[in-house]
Amino acid sequence: MIKVLIVDDHPTLGEGTRTIIDQEADMKATFITDIDKAFETLKEDKYDIYLIDLYMPKVNGIELSKMLLQVDPDATILIYTGYDIMSHYNLLIEAGVAGFISKTAAPEQLITAIRCALRDEVVIQLQLLKQLRRVEAGPSTNEGQQNLGDITLSSKEQQILDGISKGLTNKAIAIEISMSQRTIEYNLTKIFSKLGVGSRTEALLKAKEFGLLSLQIEMND
Repeated sequence: MIKVLIVDDHPTLGEGTRTIIDQEADMKATFITDIDKAFETLKEDKYDIYLIDLYMPKVNGIELSKMLLQVDPDATILIYTGYDIMSHYNLLIEAGVAGFISKTAAPEQLITAIRCALRDEVVIQLQLLKQLRRVEAGPSTNEGQQNLGDITLSSKEQQILDGISKGLTNKAIAIEISMSQRTIEYNLTKIFSKLGVGSRTEALLKAKEFGLLSLQIEMND
């Protein structure tokens, strides 16, 4: 029996995904919305596949994937998201995920992605494949280091980093700059992708190191 753990903060979508998977004779899915419970569940049982939402409260899918792999180094993780993952591709691969599947995918596509991941195979969108081809064709940076010379942060992203520098939670930042918490989480993941980091602290340190923070933030230091 192929055991699947779904971690998603959307109850309706998560339950729907669980139902689709449970319809397969050789698959059984467990669905949880609370990230903290994911680690409690791991202590009790192991799973063949983890379906992890990319944008969630408390911790995003990239960070959660890293933490899961620390607990279970052999874990096979699929990022399950309704957002475009092209801008986050490198971070996701570096985090150790086995692949990606869109929440808009048909049920048979979801099942195919799971079965492929178990065979160490990847189902990849044609659009992403073309994007990767363009990246591969371009010049590489020295010794594999990220070239930060062309990276810029928008005013929105700088405001979010300002909130992080104050020690605010995502919810508090959302209230302070009049945005939804979901938007904050989405933009925070974009910041991680731009800077090549996996945590709020690393993002703040990297942005300071390369002079990418706003003048207001620098003056507050």
